[in-house]
Amino acid sequence: MQDRIAEVQQTIVASSAPSSVFGDLSWKRRREVFFTLPETAKERLVADMGRKQLRTFVRRLDPDEATDVLGYADEDLREAVIADLDADRRDKIEFLLSFDPESAAGLMDLDYVTVGADRHLSQAAERVQRFEERTDRVPTILVTDDERLLGELPGAALSLADSGAESVTDHVREIPQVRYDRDDSEVLDVFRENRQRTVAVLNEEDDVLGVIHADDLLTVIEENAGETLYEFTGVAEEESALDGPGAKVRNRYKWLIVNLGTAFLAAAVVGLFESTIASIAVLAAYMPVVAGMGGNAGTQAMAVTVRGISLGQVSLSTGRRVITNEVIAGAVNGIITGALVAVIAIAFSLAEFGVLLGAVIGVSMVANLVIAGFFGAIVPLVLDRFGQDPATSATIFITTATDVLGFFVFLGLARSVLL
Repeated sequence: MQDRIAEVQQTIVASSAPSSVFGDLSWKRRREVFFTLPETAKERLVADMGRKQLRTFVRRLDPDEATDVLGYADEDLREAVIADLDADRRDKIEFLLSFDPESAAGLMDLDYVTVGADRHLSQAAERVQRFEERTDRVPTILVTDDERLLGELPGAALSLADSGAESVTDHVREIPQVRYDRDDSEVLDVFRENRQRTVAVLNEEDDVLGVIHADDLLTVIEENAGETLYEFTGVAEEESALDGPGAKVRNRYKWLIVNLGTAFLAAAVVGLFESTIASIAVLAAYMPVVAGMGGNAGTQAMAVTVRGISLGQVSLSTGRRVITNEVIAGAVNGIITGALVAVIAIAFSLAEFGVLLGAVIGVSMVANLVIAGFFGAIVPLVLDRFGQDPATSATIFITTATDVLGFFVFLGLARSVLL
């Protein structure tokens, strides 16, 4: 099943007329395929659709899903399609389109009913039944008192509706709330802090605008994970595995040029020790080991620090303990890995250098992992202090530090001890 969807996605992305391929699918398959396409492919597909095809597709979607689809259409096409819809659906979609798609209101849906605090369970059940008959969906039941939200009425409580006189307030439970203009990442934090599966979205006057369900956040979680991975690797977040080579080149070449500049800086340091390497050629075999271990250790320290920043656990003013811990961890890990590399170096070069080559490499490993721990922790904190995204920018500075300083320590020690 998943393989089939992936095959259709690739066909749509590669096609010069993606709407034709899309139109050959059943409506159910179209829905599955569309919402798993990359952003650029969605934009291209919607732009290739005509008014009739787009209207046919969105007419059967939930209003929040239809809003997502129409967000990719140009203004004229979007207005034409909305004008063709029935009044109730048109009003809901226009309401949802008025909000920022990356805000709490952009995530919410309108599958809820409000029930006054003075109502009985039987009356709430009637309200829910009417909603289900009209929409074929089960609503979230919100209890209000003079338009002030009191909480949520669990659906299970309606099983007591036969009692008639049972008040809804006897079963109301607290529901987390979020302002409509909050960023989607803040909504994610609200769900993390509260174990309920639903959050109410309110406006400035604390009136209910909609609800967000836990399932609605799956896309946000996946996007955040993907963005973090892209940021660490210098890839544009809009890039997809299905993009063509041209798009991939445009999204990557600038970052690669910056990395090329730092590589030349490291090469310049190596050039300072050209005569040392010429005299002791075996040093060249261990240089990638020193640089690679430093880079890996720096990335680990950076990942932990960036996560701490994102969770509000650490900042530059409170980061002394974090930096100290990373430096100590780097030193201990350097001793462990340095000892292993030193043993290997001594085993292969005992006759020529005795234990000296192993000692040089071991000390260099300890020094470079200390450097990696220090810069891996302090660079993200400094960048965050100056308002820069540490996940995007920190890697290049940390790698430069471990390469340049690591080579300088390793080759400098080799020149002093082995020559």
